Amino acid sequence: MALSLCLGVHASIAQTDIDAIMMEKNNICAGPMYSYSTWKTYWEGTKQRKNANLGRVSNQTYSFMGNYGITSKLNFLFGLNYVSTNASQGVLHGMRGLQDGSVFIKYMPLERKINRNIFSIYAIGGFTFPVGNYTPDYLPLSLGLRSRNGMARLMFDFQNKSFFATVSGTYVYRGNVTLDRESYYTTELINSNEVQMPNAMQYNVRTGWRSNRLIAEAVLNNWTSLGGFDISQNNMPFVSNRMNMTSIGFNTKYTFKKIDRLSLTGGFNQVVAGRNVGRSSMINAGVFYIVRIKNNKF
Repeated sequence: MALSLCLGVHASIAQTDIDAIMMEKNNICAGPMYSYSTWKTYWEGTKQRKNANLGRVSNQTYSFMGNYGITSKLNFLFGLNYVSTNASQGVLHGMRGLQDGSVFIKYMPLERKINRNIFSIYAIGGFTFPVGNYTPDYLPLSLGLRSRNGMARLMFDFQNKSFFATVSGTYVYRGNVTLDRESYYTTELINSNEVQMPNAMQYNVRTGWRSNRLIAEAVLNNWTSLGGFDISQNNMPFVSNRMNMTSIGFNTKYTFKKIDRLSLTGGFNQVVAGRNVGRSSMINAGVFYIVRIKNNKF
């Protein structure tokens, strides 16, 4: 997940790195996902404002995501994004192209059943990396922040019949970013093309209904930068700004009864609090299909 003024929040539920759903051994679930996010109001530091030189900023993301079950307790996940950005006013042109890729390992070391209650613990580690040759120095219309990120997540899940609740915390180590210029200004002039990125923490809570056919969940997500600085007044955002956001949303996943390997996902989320980010709204939808590799049945 790249976080900037132009990008939305990771929100799908098709066996991703941030949910408590595991893929069975030798099965792979993969498919395309589309998301659209838009904002007109943003936070310049802690001040909420609009900018007539931008108007409404929108972002379209086309993703391909997959999850392979190495075992029923160990999954390998991957993803790739193509992004298009646009501003409705002013002279700044949007960008489009390949953005970032991701690989994750999800491990479930513990699962305990006590009467009708199931308690599970998950450990997730992953890496995101830029794929396209885009520039991060064009916010808020950049495709992303072009930082290589390492992530470590611990997640707890509780389920009683079809009711569930999942809580997770993630530490994000962010690599430095290189600009196409030899100096830049943060809170002081820096004569270098390398930008040190602040690390971050992500917290996620989701709860709702989970069954074999239907998942419906409410989601609270928080991203907090562990450093950085605010956008200065009437200035463009910068790649190492302190970018904080809290969003709430709703996701659903439906698996067809007659085609039980085919599922549809969809969701909506809204940024409700932030710092140096857009007050964005995002919708997403995806189609996923499970292939059982072991017996070669498609």
